[in-house]
Amino acid sequence: MTDPKTHGHGDGGQDRDPGSGYGGQDPDRGSGYGGARRKEPQGWAGTARAVLQDLRAVDGAVYAAVAGTSTPTLDAALRRLSTAADHSKISFSVAALLALAPGRPRRAALVGAGAVAVASASANLLGKRLVRRPRPDREAARVVAGRHVPMPDSASFPSGHTASAVAFATAVGATLPPAAAPLWALATAVAYSRVHTGVHYPGDVAAGAVLGVASAAASLTAVASWTAARGAGGTGPR
Repeated sequence: MTDPKTHGHGDGGQDRDPGSGYGGQDPDRGSGYGGARRKEPQGWAGTARAVLQDLRAVDGAVYAAVAGTSTPTLDAALRRLSTAADHSKISFSVAALLALAPGRPRRAALVGAGAVAVASASANLLGKRLVRRPRPDREAARVVAGRHVPMPDSASFPSGHTASAVAFATAVGATLPPAAAPLWALATAVAYSRVHTGVHYPGDVAAGAVLGVASAAASLTAVASWTAARGAGGTGPR
């Protein structure tokens, strides 16, 4: 288990916010516990900060719980899966196979690849640059070495691996329903592997999943408009 006095929010140092759930004084302790009660937030801005603080505390606690849970049977498999998902290699491999068959499979490959492109650009060119959340401190959390994959240099929020995997699963599943269940199972495993290997907080993964669904919707809409415009000429994907 992690040491609550050394595990932070990804900045590698001691927790700077003793009321966030990582150690220090319990923010809800009253006179019966000998501690000072945290002041109630003032106005909507104060409430928003308090909610964000609580969410960060939960985020870090779940990350620490995953890091502190011994799963030697899963560690190697999830490490390999996380690495295989780099640059959406799994999704593009599936898309290449689908593209070999005409009709719905080929259309699914098209919308899936488009969704991955939108998700990757949105996560890496927008999300990470706007939020700039530091990566988790994997050493402080004592994530076992058997789980380690290279720690990316990019910001932590949102998870690009998750965004791309979910985008592909959503877009392909909407176009080719029989593929939905296995692809969603794969996307879920990829998403969890990013927390398990210690390179993302659960909140990063949740945000990536939302971004993935939105990216799939954008790709589906774009491809539908394109095929409708070109369908009369018989030049759409077959």
